[in-house]
Amino acid sequence: MRGRPSWILALVLTVVLAGCAGGGGGGGHGRITLRFQSLAWQQESVAVNKELVREWNAAHPDVRVEYVQGSWDSVHDQLLTSFEGGEAPDIIHDASDDLADFAYGGYLADLTGLLPARLKSDIPHRSWETTTFGHGIYGVPFLQEPRVLIANTRLLEESGVRIPTPARPWSWDEFRQASKRLSGGGGHGVAWPLKEPVSATLNLSLSAGGRLFHRGPDGRVTVRFEAADQVVPRTLREQVGTDHSASPSTLGSGGSDTLPGFFAGKYAMVPLGFSYRQQIRQQAPKGFAWQVLPAPAGADGLAQGVSPQTLSIAEDSPHKKEAAAFLDFLLQPENMVRLALGDWMLPTGTRALQAPALHRTAYGWATGTALAAGLRSAPAQSVRGYPEWKDKVATPAFQEYYSGAIGLDELRERLEKDGNLVLARYQR
Repeated sequence: MRGRPSWILALVLTVVLAGCAGGGGGGGHGRITLRFQSLAWQQESVAVNKELVREWNAAHPDVRVEYVQGSWDSVHDQLLTSFEGGEAPDIIHDASDDLADFAYGGYLADLTGLLPARLKSDIPHRSWETTTFGHGIYGVPFLQEPRVLIANTRLLEESGVRIPTPARPWSWDEFRQASKRLSGGGGHGVAWPLKEPVSATLNLSLSAGGRLFHRGPDGRVTVRFEAADQVVPRTLREQVGTDHSASPSTLGSGGSDTLPGFFAGKYAMVPLGFSYRQQIRQQAPKGFAWQVLPAPAGADGLAQGVSPQTLSIAEDSPHKKEAAAFLDFLLQPENMVRLALGDWMLPTGTRALQAPALHRTAYGWATGTALAAGLRSAPAQSVRGYPEWKDKVATPAFQEYYSGAIGLDELRERLEKDGNLVLARYQR
């Protein structure tokens, strides 16, 4: 620049400074822009998320949040591509069972020192366990759902079975007996939608004391399919193959696929996630009466494994403090209730769970809220290599077992022998 007029030097300096102020997600006049990728998909949920973003933007003109719509169907691969390409959103909506590889891979920010004390204390430790990997916290667990039994009220009353409650649930054996009494006339007592059999089996097995994954003193994880792990799959197999109280045709179905048959009276009960109540409310024929029952309990009571929905911050985000401030706003107790109602799920926050709207008897809200204390981190939550174990070993093994193609001994051998070979590659 030597020998150039001073006005040119001043112009160049102005351009450089303007470029610095506008980079890294900034906006005009020094305004910061945060990209928030949401996976909300139901109309009510999308509306609530967008409304909260508008409220934040109205109150924070210097830190604008841009709503980005994502999809549960492709979120893992989409995030991986965006992380590797340096284009990840600042704030990431996901599920806790999808975080392990991203956390260990250095793609997510450790939130330990970023989150306010209010939020840390309001969410129970058992929920934080779902997003803790090593010594760091890589997501805020904010929405969760137990698995429940959605039942046809008329068929329940006609059968004369005892109606279970959270205070007095069915045991797994009682559930089997009730399913038999609810069968007949061409209908089945229960329809298990097991297109994805692994998480349903493992998470419900916690009630019987099942763990499946065992971490040794050296931190290595091994699979042991013990007696407590066998209670749920054995019950289900007996319902299908011995009692004929469970429909074999729904084993490869998703939850939504069972609803037409449920409405038609072909199945008296369907085990589903709590949020399916919204679809049932919208799709049930006029006059169809249904109710929510707790899932069966075992040696560990109403314990269930869950993988909560989470909010994380990208490690590459240049505005982590501002992103954490938005999370604090989004997850204020009153806002957490709004998000839960929009998704027909339960909030993790203890103050939000006290909201009267979540304790109504209508649509089974009170039943679901009563189950919240028994929700635990899903057994596979922090197991590296779990996705491959699930896809290549556990899913085909459970599918063959439930269809009657293999027995319990072969199921155990495949889960343990083949499964431990897969996990070993991630623990070297």
